[in-house]
Amino acid sequence: MNKFSRIGFILAAAGSAVGLGNIWRFPYITGEYGGGAFILVYLLAILFIGLTVFLAEAVIGQNGQSDVSTSFVSISKTKNQNWKFAGFMVATGLIILSFYSVVLGWILDYVITSFSDLPTEAKVAGANFEKLISDDIGSLIVYHTLIAGSVILIVLKGIKEGIEKINLILMPLLGLILIGLLVYALTLDSFSQAVSFMFTPDFSKIDGHALLAALGQAFFTLSLGVGTILTYSASLPKEANFVKSSFMVAIVDTSIALVAGLIIFSFLFAAGAESAAGPGLVFISLPVIFSGWGILGQIIAVSFFVALVFAGITSAVSMIEPSLRFFIERFKITRAKATLLCGGTFYVLGIVALLSMSKSFGAELTFFGKNAFDIMDFMSSSVMMPIAAMLICIFLGFFVEKEVLKEKFTKHTSETIFNIWYFLIRFVVPIAIIILFLNKLGAI
Repeated sequence: MNKFSRIGFILAAAGSAVGLGNIWRFPYITGEYGGGAFILVYLLAILFIGLTVFLAEAVIGQNGQSDVSTSFVSISKTKNQNWKFAGFMVATGLIILSFYSVVLGWILDYVITSFSDLPTEAKVAGANFEKLISDDIGSLIVYHTLIAGSVILIVLKGIKEGIEKINLILMPLLGLILIGLLVYALTLDSFSQAVSFMFTPDFSKIDGHALLAALGQAFFTLSLGVGTILTYSASLPKEANFVKSSFMVAIVDTSIALVAGLIIFSFLFAAGAESAAGPGLVFISLPVIFSGWGILGQIIAVSFFVALVFAGITSAVSMIEPSLRFFIERFKITRAKATLLCGGTFYVLGIVALLSMSKSFGAELTFFGKNAFDIMDFMSSSVMMPIAAMLICIFLGFFVEKEVLKEKFTKHTSETIFNIWYFLIRFVVPIAIIILFLNKLGAI
């Protein structure tokens, strides 16, 4: 099987981590929880929780050198075949990809809209967005088909020629667009206000909800619990420095989130808008701001939404790879057949997700008070991902020989770093995940 180069792995794993969560979700959550203090908590959560689980997935992949199920079985103490059921996590990526492709379709519509007339009032922008997701079924199916087709074509080409190559193109382009937007933000008087908001802690804004939001964002931004990092690490050369690469991915991921925050808050403050714009920030607040800047606003709008598409595509191709490798290695089918099987599955589920938000089919596709889109979102992010991460921690902490892990780690880092990581993986991270899990289920 094709292997990643080291830079290819870093860009692919960073591409997996860098998605809508960095450029859309991170800024609006930061705004809701008051800026600087939230970011400080978030950075600590990335360092001690997110990176810990990221390294856990990486070490399983590096030792197993196979699909998720086979890797768990092969490195367990007793080679217990029951660990093959850990492979359930590959289904999570397909479910996420189903509705993620729909959201990327919305953004594709905004790229096109940015070339023409942007809404000038928040009320109009909100009505336009509502009409898009509830009435414009034909356009959404076309957009979803374009996104799904692009993902399928990329992964058909394999690790080296498909995933690595697209990340070598799109990740630098994403970086260039964000740098360009940051340079423009630097020219605004509001940039210093954005810096102050993001990096001056106000701990009065921090409560239990803010702590859980920071933990959740840190956990989910690194694509943990879906088998992506494990699968990508299995495609690294056996002796590659996975520890250094993991730190590099975390740095790239976090840096892009912070840059996106500086850009968006500079734009918001320049227009006199509120920092706590909520989930509608990208689809309602920003288009109105861009419309007030004339032709320059259109150029910035196109650049911004194209950056979102690029970030989304690099995440999307990562979500399907664990399931592909699972079918290829467990059932000995070709990559083409696995791609068509998995691609067809997420494409059909995506159609169900987008129809469930429409006026015409929403009632038929709503169950227990949630439409199919929301059910997919809830089940993947609030149930399946936390359970998978918990399983990873328990597995490495208690069902894999400590010396095996120690030998792998200490080839690339100090024994002290390993001991800290091992303590975190056995005791600290599982508790944090349980708290997050219970909170997501509404139990606390």
